Amino acid sequence: MAKFPHELPKGTHLDGYTIDKILGGGGFSIVYLATDSDNKRVVLKEYMPVKLATRNEQLEVVAISEANIERFAHGRRLFFQEASTLTTLKHPNIVNVINFFRANGTVYMVMDYEDGHNLQAYIQRHRGKLSEAFIMTVFPALLNGLNEIHRHGLLHLDVKPGNIHLRQGANPLLLDFGAVHEMMHTRQFQPNQVVTPGFSPIEQLDPGGYVGPWTDIYALGATMRTCMAGSPPPPSTKRRERDTMRPAVNAFKKRYSHELLEAVDWAMEVDPLLRPQNVEQLLEALQKVPSPQPMG
Repeated sequence: MAKFPHELPKGTHLDGYTIDKILGGGGFSIVYLATDSDNKRVVLKEYMPVKLATRNEQLEVVAISEANIERFAHGRRLFFQEASTLTTLKHPNIVNVINFFRANGTVYMVMDYEDGHNLQAYIQRHRGKLSEAFIMTVFPALLNGLNEIHRHGLLHLDVKPGNIHLRQGANPLLLDFGAVHEMMHTRQFQPNQVVTPGFSPIEQLDPGGYVGPWTDIYALGATMRTCMAGSPPPPSTKRRERDTMRPAVNAFKKRYSHELLEAVDWAMEVDPLLRPQNVEQLLEALQKVPSPQPMG
C-alpha cells in the first residue's frame, strides 16, 4: 500500500478505536482499518484535505496557512454534517456509517468493515469483459442504493469502480461519501470539488452546472461501460468538444444484449437533459434486459 502524506501511525488511539493500517485515501480524506474496544474491525475515515491542511507533531490536523483556515473549517463542518446524515442512511447496498466524532482538530467517520474486494481491482484483473450476468447482478442493486441517497435529497457525486466494494456473490456496496452533496445546488456552492476524469459528467465540471440524480446516473453508466471495456471512458470535457467515443451498442454488441448497451448509452449522454432524470427511469430500462444465464 502506498504511503499517504500525514497518515496516522499504526497503534494510534482515537475515541475508543485503534488504527491498524491504512486502506487508502484521496484528496480530502484518509481511510484506515481500525479495531474498536470490543476488538471488532471497522473502517475509519478521517477528514484530511491535503491541499488545505497538514498534521503537526501532536497529530492534530491544522490548516497549512492562515489563508486556508476558513476553507478548511468549512470543509470540516460539511464532513461532520454529512457523517451525521449518513448515519441515518440504512440500505443493504450502501456502506453502513455507525459513528462519527471530532478528534485531532478534525472529524472521523466510522463504518462497518466487510470482507470482499474492490470493483476497480476486479476490472483490472479481468481486463474488462465482465459478464452480462455480473453487470445485471451488481448495477440494479447499486441503483437501489443510489435511489435511497437521492430520496434523502443527497447526491453521491463520486460513483466509480474504486468506490464500489464487492461482497460474496457480487453483492455490491457503494462506498466513499466524501463528495456527498445536497441536491439542486449549482457547482459554485460546492467548496470541495471531487472530479474523476471519465466518470464525472460535464455539469459537475462547469462552475454553474446543475447537478442532480442525472449526475450520479452518468457516473454509474460510465462504471458499467468500464466493466465492459476494461478502461475508463474519455473525460466528459473531451466528449463535449468532440465526441469520438463509440456508442456501446456498436462497441460491445458481440458480447452484450442490445437492451443493456442502450441503457449504458442513455445513462452516458453528454447533455444532462437527454439522460434518465432519476434512478427509476434507468432501472426501468434495465428491466428490459433479457434474463442472463447464471454467473459462472
